[in-house]
Amino acid sequence: MRIFLADDHGLVRGGLKLMLAEALKDATFGEAEDCRQTLEATLGHHWDLVILDLSMPGRGGLDVLKELRAQQPKTPVLVLSMHAEKQFAVRALRAGAAGYLTKASAGTELIKAVKHILAGGRYVSAALAEQLAAELGRTDGGVLHERLSAREFEILRMIATGKTVKEIAYEMKLSHNTISTYRTRVLEKMQMRTNAELTHYAISRKLVME
Repeated sequence: MRIFLADDHGLVRGGLKLMLAEALKDATFGEAEDCRQTLEATLGHHWDLVILDLSMPGRGGLDVLKELRAQQPKTPVLVLSMHAEKQFAVRALRAGAAGYLTKASAGTELIKAVKHILAGGRYVSAALAEQLAAELGRTDGGVLHERLSAREFEILRMIATGKTVKEIAYEMKLSHNTISTYRTRVLEKMQMRTNAELTHYAISRKLVME
């Protein structure tokens, strides 16, 4: 059984390996600390499960998830994030994740989630199941940021952390003009005019940390 751990904190990866190795005696592990390493190590290689953090350096975690699912649809991905389910879980599941866990709940739910996904299922908490049911029943079009693509959503979050177009372009390895175009789309879809408005929205919705 081959499990890949993608998280930018070595202590987190170490803790995950300890928990998983104790519960899954035949497991072997790979690991990466950023988005580039994750894609290089997983695309074209067999992994029974990828455990993915959304907040690593480089390309956005949701963007990485989408590429993994497009290139290797049979490889299940469990998202393990510091972000509360309310902010990111539905978007991650829509992007193809087999499950979503917060790091705060990983100690009690990780092994159960991993075993369930390895058996071919999808894993969500009881609270997230209720949220998904509510989302299916919505008729109001949802919140503004749900209109954004995975790439646009990541750029919204980067703008909200104070990064300039130039810095975002460098980090995402895209041109300045491409990021400017994405920014324009984000503003249009969010019905806003300035970065300050985007930042206020993202902080108020807890899409980024203050």
